[in-house]
Amino acid sequence: MIAAISSRVEVLKYLESFVAENLSSFLKTVEDSWQPADLLPDARLDNFFDEIKLLRERAKSLSYDLFAVLIGDTITEEALPTYESWLFSITDMPNNPDSAWTKWNRGWTSEENRHGDLLNRYLYLSGRVNMREMEASTQYLIADGFDLQTDMDPYRSFVYTSYQETATQISHRRVAQIAKREGDNVLAKLCGYIAGDEARHAKVYKSFVDKIFEVDPSEMMLAFEDMMRKKIVMPAHYMRELGVEIGQTFGHFTDAAQRIGVYTSHDYVNILEDLIKDWKVEHITGMNEAGEKARDYIMALPNRLKRVAERMKVPQREYKFRWID
Repeated sequence: MIAAISSRVEVLKYLESFVAENLSSFLKTVEDSWQPADLLPDARLDNFFDEIKLLRERAKSLSYDLFAVLIGDTITEEALPTYESWLFSITDMPNNPDSAWTKWNRGWTSEENRHGDLLNRYLYLSGRVNMREMEASTQYLIADGFDLQTDMDPYRSFVYTSYQETATQISHRRVAQIAKREGDNVLAKLCGYIAGDEARHAKVYKSFVDKIFEVDPSEMMLAFEDMMRKKIVMPAHYMRELGVEIGQTFGHFTDAAQRIGVYTSHDYVNILEDLIKDWKVEHITGMNEAGEKARDYIMALPNRLKRVAERMKVPQREYKFRWID
């Protein structure tokens, strides 16, 4: 551990050279990136309406729960670019356009922005969605704010994003698999592209935590422990529909995701186990007593959560979302 580093801001500034050196692998250039227009029917072409007809026919075959999960994922993705304002709010880095952290933050946000655009267009073209209801839910989610339980702390934020990006990757990949099984290869392709982005983003955020463990192990372990005690909650937990209280819609959304196996309590435990392995938590040295106690809690947590997950039953109560006519 580097003794001279005594604050979060100093740690981030120390790690800026690492971010700068790897930025080209962390992000794709705009020129090399896919765009929503690459993956959906082109309105300029004569066969546009024929392609739309085929898209709508395929969409009709998708199960209700899958469509509900897809809409919930879209609302989450559309709200996500607003995260840019909180990620580094405790530092002066956003005021420096040449900072590698600023370039990462803006580049990540720009890549994420395509996800909501792509899924929104697909849903609009599908003809199965009450777009006004969905758009109201998106506005609610942004207006209500995000209680990510990170206390605007970069260490906690990086634990959160490592978890969230991995969970999102799993969700989109499984939606792609189910869509393909249900006959919609186009939707499968769209979600596959998004899942690829999310996997790369998760790897980046995990690398940030890995580096912080090298220079500030005790504080990083305490932040990891704190986030796990609070439990990582997805940003859409404030999701709601018109006339519905905060929390209820998200509960029904997660029920649908569990029913079709898109994201389950077992996935939550598996992600935690992977993070413990990736960050080599068991072998981290140089921690104080508090850090050691935090590690003990983290190492024991997966088995506790597995026992809870095994007792949980798959929700059977179906719900009629206002988003779907």
